Amino acid sequence: MSLTLRTISREQHLAYIQSLPSASHMQVPAWADVKAEWRSENLGWFDERTGELVGVGLVLYRQLPKIKRYLAYLPEGPVINWYAPNLTEWLEPMLAHLKQQGAFSVKMGPPVIIRRWEATSIKAGIQNPDVKRLRDIEADFIEPRAFEVADKLRRMGWQQGEDGGAGFGDVQPRYVYQVPLANRSLEEVHKNFNQLWRRNIKKAEKAGVEVVQGGYHDLEEWQRLYEITAVRDHFRPRPLSYFQRMWTALNSEDPNRMRLYFARHDGVNLSAATMLIVGGHVWYSYGASDNIGREFRPSNAMQWRMLRDAYALGATVYDLRGISDSLDETDHLFGLIQFKVGTGGQAAEYLGEWDFPLNKLLHKALDIYMSRR
Repeated sequence: MSLTLRTISREQHLAYIQSLPSASHMQVPAWADVKAEWRSENLGWFDERTGELVGVGLVLYRQLPKIKRYLAYLPEGPVINWYAPNLTEWLEPMLAHLKQQGAFSVKMGPPVIIRRWEATSIKAGIQNPDVKRLRDIEADFIEPRAFEVADKLRRMGWQQGEDGGAGFGDVQPRYVYQVPLANRSLEEVHKNFNQLWRRNIKKAEKAGVEVVQGGYHDLEEWQRLYEITAVRDHFRPRPLSYFQRMWTALNSEDPNRMRLYFARHDGVNLSAATMLIVGGHVWYSYGASDNIGREFRPSNAMQWRMLRDAYALGATVYDLRGISDSLDETDHLFGLIQFKVGTGGQAAEYLGEWDFPLNKLLHKALDIYMSRR
């Protein structure tokens, strides 16, 4: 297949995404409005023979301080046939185009999964003192074609980012936790939860925890819980304006792109979460909880409701997003994987983020600048 690449309209881009079973929420046109501090462009690959659109990419451009050169970033993209035998014919025109646009370096995140581990394997790994990381455990599923993709990228001059990728902007997680929903009943999904999860869901029900959906006007209450979480977990919270922009941008593209959930007890909101939906892929994207009322297990109740809603939407996967690959119980991120493993799903490893330095000197300067921040 001979390909041509050109800039396309947001409408063309969106129509293509809607024709697919799913794509990353970071590759829908509206994501550009969420990332308002970046300039954006919609790219389309066309089959020369038929003139048909066969791939798309959302590119975000971040300008370097003081000079008109850019980092071009395709988060969890582009949306192309990654297993195509002629991968170079997809990526070479993209690099040429981005160079023309003033990019000194390109960063992308191929949405290609290499390995998966079942919850039972991870639990066994956690109990084994010799196992320190996820990759010390034998994977339950390996995608051989993913290794071919990595080889092709290296041969083309792409460099694999540090674990999870480096560079500025939001680094995308290399390891995620997913609950597969395709061809499974809700009873099966529930049965696969560990004992603690099932007990906590029951406990929340008994205590009268109710889970409700919120709207734009509830984002301030979301922010209150989120900032409590940020203090407790030592991270810098995003401002309320970010979530307001996210809600407005995503839901004006598709009224069911972003949802907000609250778990409450006696009318008091104890935990909250945002959910994103693109085709059959549903993500739990941000979570927050108060320091009070934890004995009512609001987070378990909320996740179970979100998972059931995802199922009702016909989702094939409920994605709990990033985890660390560390299985060391003293690691501050260990609690996160422990919580997610309780859902009985699978850990998945993506190919990670890849960089192509179009200008080696500027790329190096950026690396040095980033390492000092």
